[in-house]
Amino acid sequence: MSTPAWRLRSTRGELLVWGSWLAAVALTAGAFEFISGRTIWAFVWDAPTQAADILSRAVPPRWSYAQQLWWPLWDTINIASIGTVLALALGVPVAFLAAHNTSPSRLLVRPAMLFVIVASRSINSLIWALVLVIVLGPGMLAGILAIALRSVGFVAKLLYEAIEEIDATQVEAIEATGAARAQVLAWGIAPQVAPAFAGIAVFRWDINIREATVLGLVGAGGIGMQLQASINTLAWPQVALILLLILGTVLVSEWVSARVRHAII
Repeated sequence: MSTPAWRLRSTRGELLVWGSWLAAVALTAGAFEFISGRTIWAFVWDAPTQAADILSRAVPPRWSYAQQLWWPLWDTINIASIGTVLALALGVPVAFLAAHNTSPSRLLVRPAMLFVIVASRSINSLIWALVLVIVLGPGMLAGILAIALRSVGFVAKLLYEAIEEIDATQVEAIEATGAARAQVLAWGIAPQVAPAFAGIAVFRWDINIREATVLGLVGAGGIGMQLQASINTLAWPQVALILLLILGTVLVSEWVSARVRHAII
């Protein structure tokens, strides 16, 4: 394999490179000026002092408060788990309808499903929760639906990409036997995407554990509600304990997710 010869850029190329650098510098300077004009710098300079003061009041954590957190933590895990299962149930059909090799209509159905995927992934779960709390009222149901609606696009996108990358010869071999469309899906496509589906499910559950911990800040149930209540009452030792508990939960979910993915792969 030969090494490509070095060539001097043309005058036009040099001007384009330098023009791009100048445009980037000008954009950065303009953005900094825009942000600076809307920033109260007195608060910024005082931030280290305020942070140190809050930290001093948060240590040590109030360990006795842990007895009141186990049930909200269990609610958080349930919100993430049930929301993930619901997202999988909705995301699988969307993925098969969106994949170009399984969609019944590439002109109508596929674009509609791709729009559903984009819409789901464009809206953060916290925003979904905020809207659903207004519609359904505060509680776990709003949190579960928020997790599900946010996760549908993630699941469907990764799964339909896996469907489009399957070995077509296996599908053609099953079709040659005269199998119906449902049989082709069950025996020719599903076995090929099953490992990807399992990995997607575990990975999304791990993400949802983290997202579910903050949904309570808008009233969607879980340990986030205790976090919001403790912040509102300036109970910083309780806040410290809740943050430690959330960190521990995320670490455990990360370990479980990694073990399951390793077993699948």
